[in-house]
Amino acid sequence: MSVPLIRVENVTKSFNGNKVLDNISLTVEEGDRIGIIGKSGSGKTVLLSMMKGIREYRPDYGRIIFNIAVCEHCETVEGPSWAHKKCPYCCPHCEKEMKLAEVDIYSDDPKTKWLKQRIAIMFQRTFALYGSLTVYENLVEALNKVSSEDASRKALEIAKEIGLNNRLLHAARDLSGGEKQRVVLGRQLAVKPILLLADEPTGTLDPLNADMIHKIIKRETGPGKSTLLVTSHLPGAIEELCDKAIFLEGGRIQAFGDPKSVVEKFMSKLSPEEVTKPPETGDVILRVKDLKKYYFSIDKGVVKALDGITFEVRERQIFGIIGLSGAGKTTLSRTIAGVTAPTSGVIELKIGDEWINMLEPGPMGRGRATPFLGLLHQEYALYPHRTVQENLTEAIGLELPDEFARFKAHSVLTAAGFDEASIERTLTKYPDELSEGERHRVALAQVLIKEPIIVLLDEPSGTMDPLTQQDVSKSIKNARNELGQTFLIVSHDLGFVTNTCEEGILMRAGKVVSRGKPSDLAKELTPEEKEELANSKN
Repeated sequence: MSVPLIRVENVTKSFNGNKVLDNISLTVEEGDRIGIIGKSGSGKTVLLSMMKGIREYRPDYGRIIFNIAVCEHCETVEGPSWAHKKCPYCCPHCEKEMKLAEVDIYSDDPKTKWLKQRIAIMFQRTFALYGSLTVYENLVEALNKVSSEDASRKALEIAKEIGLNNRLLHAARDLSGGEKQRVVLGRQLAVKPILLLADEPTGTLDPLNADMIHKIIKRETGPGKSTLLVTSHLPGAIEELCDKAIFLEGGRIQAFGDPKSVVEKFMSKLSPEEVTKPPETGDVILRVKDLKKYYFSIDKGVVKALDGITFEVRERQIFGIIGLSGAGKTTLSRTIAGVTAPTSGVIELKIGDEWINMLEPGPMGRGRATPFLGLLHQEYALYPHRTVQENLTEAIGLELPDEFARFKAHSVLTAAGFDEASIERTLTKYPDELSEGERHRVALAQVLIKEPIIVLLDEPSGTMDPLTQQDVSKSIKNARNELGQTFLIVSHDLGFVTNTCEEGILMRAGKVVSRGKPSDLAKELTPEEKEELANSKN
């Protein structure tokens, strides 16, 4: 008689008195592919972290039980079906007998340690790589931890499987976000996991890289392979990757079953978009003219990341920069912010009645302008040992009287999409007590609190579910309406740009190919771009 791989029994978990999971029960069969969908803060990441047995996520009540086949001779762990194989010597390593065992993932049983080594987890936005090591060295290092096999040969096989056999000698720090995520996935697959836990594995990636990650995950999981539990705010990803799905809301399972019906229940929570008339825009506040950024790559030669970019942005505009990965969007935003030096061109920012040359070094040039620019990177970071209140004030050098600091923090959290009821308890939390979507909104508030006149947001909707995206879109519009700020939004999410921005540019291969309303830009897309960008959040 077969037994399930995992039983989650009446699990409850609270952080600082806030209940994150509330009496969760779940059964996972060997070879299942289960998707977990829910709004930011619903408990998705906490549930996955518990499955891995991470100490800080130990349940307050309830248990997480694994049924596994164990070879006590060589400490090998496999799924429970291995205990029923009709052979005298079943262990794949030493050919000794494997016996069925029931293990609590948080117990002191020695088998728990062996089990954890066969559970792989991919955390969202965390590129757990050795930045100075090459792709090849990162894969070999992971393989050496779990096997004495020919690590070199296996590393080459994995590199081919993840589509990076042409990047083997590149340092991990020099890879794109999508390439880094593929290396992370390759390192996790190196352990030949019986359970793969993937927390928003493609949330911040462009459609091309997301599609590649999805194909790898689907190929390596399912019956006879690894069991999969994956969280995502992308309804399409849940339907594509999974055979079953869970809808989490308020720490409780609201629906469990067929992915399509579960996703429909989740999406039914979306409220109709409120159409509000945007305020009148002001004078031109940012001018970019003939901007170029060239660099040399050994494998590509001269790369024209930016090739003659020209456009203007007006006060109180929400301006979108759209394009596929590699179009030059992020390079453009970093150049405008003064983080990346261009090869040539003009960037001017209007402060008061004066035009400041952003490319001129010193206190009268870029030094004067940069305090008025706020940039939220795609790979942001909060101070882990500071509360949200401290992250918004002292940690970023804002020394304000207590009452004023609290007022400012409250204001920017409201602008970043937090509701009134949750702000007070959010201010006292630490970053690891927040969901990824909540951390992203705190990072946005961290930018807003410095009162920039232009805010550059790099993929602001990347790790957010549709409900939270709707909140953030509203908050950006609200911040513009109430505070008079100007926003530049860099994104591959055409839907988010269309819902949020009034105007924008479409980039392709370092050039601006069209400018206008997002709905008009959509008409300029190639068939390939249209399919990838229009469906990037489905």
